[in-house]
Amino acid sequence: MTPAALYLQALQREGFVADAAQASAVSALERCFEAVQQGRAVQGVYLWGPVGRGKTWLMDLFHRCLEVPSRRQHFHHFMAWVHQRLFQLVGIADPLQALAQALAQDIRVLCFDELFVTDIGDAIILGRLFQALFEQGVVLVATSNQPPDQLYADGFNRERFLPAIAAIEQHMQRVAVAGDQDHRLHPGAQLQRYWVSEAGTASALAAVFCQLSAGETATELPLQIGTRHVTVIRRSERVIWCDFSHLCDQALAATDFMALCDRYSAILVSAVPALGGQQRAGRIARGTEDAAQRVIAGDRELPALSPRDDSVRRFIALVDECYDRRIALYLEAAVPLEALYTEGYLSFAFRRTLSRLQEMQLQRFA
Repeated sequence: MTPAALYLQALQREGFVADAAQASAVSALERCFEAVQQGRAVQGVYLWGPVGRGKTWLMDLFHRCLEVPSRRQHFHHFMAWVHQRLFQLVGIADPLQALAQALAQDIRVLCFDELFVTDIGDAIILGRLFQALFEQGVVLVATSNQPPDQLYADGFNRERFLPAIAAIEQHMQRVAVAGDQDHRLHPGAQLQRYWVSEAGTASALAAVFCQLSAGETATELPLQIGTRHVTVIRRSERVIWCDFSHLCDQALAATDFMALCDRYSAILVSAVPALGGQQRAGRIARGTEDAAQRVIAGDRELPALSPRDDSVRRFIALVDECYDRRIALYLEAAVPLEALYTEGYLSFAFRRTLSRLQEMQLQRFA
């Protein structure tokens, strides 16, 4: 089977809706697939566009057809692996080059989903890593909500990420998947996984926990994730129930949410507040102190922030991990889903989160 054949099959037999933007992306993936299978040099494919347009699904069609060594990962998982390997390569003269060479020996094609850069450490690494991977002949196929030149657009020291953008634009064909419809919102049987809580009423998640954990021993003891202890309301063998503050207001990382999804098949989160907030101006001080010598650096502006931005980033990471792993996520919040995040610095990133949460309310999810 080829990507084009699988796409046609989905339209004819599985009730998928025809989409001109998807058809264009399939053509690009088909050309890449044929060249890879024949051992010819070829550009990778960079699929970008609004949420819910089928980018991940199209990339997965491509990956399913490959007969050459390949890897498919969510971008968060890929970067977690990169950081782990770099730690293991400490002491080597050029660890990024060594990492790229080792990866090229194992795979011909690297597919990763949801390329979205917010961390300066990741931005610095990717500038060299992408170029090294392309030099080693690795074909990259990726999805993103942004075109390459908008990645890490307001990031601190963005010039350190520009080599990554240049490498993407040189070695990958950019294809906009920007149809008019969010395919995640196509009609389907509803299954409620989101409740609006009212003050003074019992939590709806109590009954959900009892149903999902039936027959399992439950406890209120904290859960250890790595070196951290997470307070829980209840947890059983396969189900965990926490307040929002337990998971998102403390310094958990994406790798911690990965570990959570490794262990549990359902995650319940109560007391989710309205997450948007009025932004405040951000500015770091003029100059820095270097021992006794003051180094004049000038004024540098940071993006406008709100007090809850770090918690929102963790919430986005939790939703992404649950969505990608098909882990059932049940939420009880102070406001309706559409009002969960209405303004703030993370509004663009939250569009994908909202779309995913809306799909999670359908029976076809999980």
